[in-house]
Amino acid sequence: MRKLFAVIDAGGREVQALLAAEALRKAARTQGRPIEVAVRRPTDAQSFEALSEDQALLFVGGEDDPLAARANWRLSLDNVLADPQSAIREPDQGSARPTIVAITSCPTGIAHTFMAAEGLTEGARQLNYPIRVETQGSVGAGNPLTAEEIAEAEVVLIAADREVDRSRFAGKRVFISNTKPAITGGAGLIERALAEAQVQGGEPSSAAPAAAKERAGPYKHLMTGVSFMLPFVVAGGLLIALAFALGGIHANDDAAAGTLAHALFQIGAKAGFALMVPALAGYIAYSVADRPGIAPGMIGGMIASSLGAGFLGGIAAGFIAGYGVDGLNRLIRLPKNLSGLKPVLILPLLGSLLTGLVMIYAVGAPVAAALAFLTEWLRSMQGSSAILLGVILGAMSAFDMGGPVNKAGYAFSVGLVSSQVYTPMAATMAAGMVPPLGIALATFLFRSRFSAEEREAGGAAGVLGLAFITEGAIPFAARDPFRIIPATMAGSAVAGAISMAFGVELKVPHGGIFVLPIPGAVTHLAAYALAIVAGTLVTALLVGLLKRKPEAAA
Repeated sequence: MRKLFAVIDAGGREVQALLAAEALRKAARTQGRPIEVAVRRPTDAQSFEALSEDQALLFVGGEDDPLAARANWRLSLDNVLADPQSAIREPDQGSARPTIVAITSCPTGIAHTFMAAEGLTEGARQLNYPIRVETQGSVGAGNPLTAEEIAEAEVVLIAADREVDRSRFAGKRVFISNTKPAITGGAGLIERALAEAQVQGGEPSSAAPAAAKERAGPYKHLMTGVSFMLPFVVAGGLLIALAFALGGIHANDDAAAGTLAHALFQIGAKAGFALMVPALAGYIAYSVADRPGIAPGMIGGMIASSLGAGFLGGIAAGFIAGYGVDGLNRLIRLPKNLSGLKPVLILPLLGSLLTGLVMIYAVGAPVAAALAFLTEWLRSMQGSSAILLGVILGAMSAFDMGGPVNKAGYAFSVGLVSSQVYTPMAATMAAGMVPPLGIALATFLFRSRFSAEEREAGGAAGVLGLAFITEGAIPFAARDPFRIIPATMAGSAVAGAISMAFGVELKVPHGGIFVLPIPGAVTHLAAYALAIVAGTLVTALLVGLLKRKPEAAA
């Protein structure tokens, strides 16, 4: 066994580096491996000569360090702290390395999609495994996997917060996860995938592997529906805003017929918004029952819209169609030569019949009444009750920054857009912009509280915040959650409360400040700007008050 020489680049995290060094020494003693550990601080001018053949070099730190290129293997500081026993095991360069292909996706197809891809890529590098990652973002698949790559892969890893089409992977070992484990521990998720992946069935309507099926619960199905609904909301909202900008508030009146403003309103409201609920229901059903669920779900969504049940009815229709079709698929058994009729004829027909009858005779009217009550209650909210809703939506936005709680508040607000209730959407977007903007401002106002690396990342977080990508604050929250998260929740709650107090309405559910200058997209623009600025200041001041100086700078 070669002697191990470990070099740890502290990089402004001296305390963690010292802890990692001691953890490596202890792990080496446990395994009976000789080791020498050196901690390199930013102020050190120490150089490391070439190692002899009986020594192996482990480098812990950033990849841009010249020493990293000479290392036998490299790890991050967090990875060493999490599992020092595995960290000192030298990768077997001569052994066969499993080839991995992966897909990452999230409901909005923006931040978590690419953060998960980066986490898996880094994890594969640490494990010395080849990997190819396809990102299914907001503009379609990036770096799409080829049929040859899928055929050669030992395992397919899908890290997604919405349903992903798995028809390409029939006969392959598939492992399903959400994006969070990929972001926080890509190497560990890859090892789990290699150990736990199960063979994907080959039937067009077959479900996911058993282990994957357990992980795909109602929340994931709902987020799949929301992700496919969003383009209809964005396009419809922007077209309506442009119609009002050109023709004023009377753009939809009969007197305006024939004008460009009237045409834009018809496209946005009568077509774009009209398809929101069917798309939501159809793709909830798709997430549950695969392609045979789409038609029953969309038909159920159309019925929900015609009954006045809105987005709540669409959600109900989606789940009725999805679980109904899934149950019919399990119940109906046909000879092999007729099995092709199930996904294209039998399941859509019977699923549509089942969903339609249930919606018309059982679910539609009660849900429509519930939605009418909710809509009227939200429209009548004034004073303290409106502020309370803004505080709740704001705090939810900042609690997990793109996670389930954040997405639950976002889905609630987006759904209400279809019922012409726009104030929660405004509060949610203002609150979602605050965490990265507040932290970016804090890195400027309280520079001594942050390491050089964090100060550099603050600028990027600010840009993400301007675009309503709350996930820009995640790296800061991950390092110091008990100080950063309360500060961001407080600032977001303030922004949401101010937005609701002024009755700000927002017709476009994404885009940050880049959609605000569009006439008609937002009401009370000055008050909305005040809400965002106030929330940002509160977060920045609380971060500066709560956060301690880095150990190296203390």
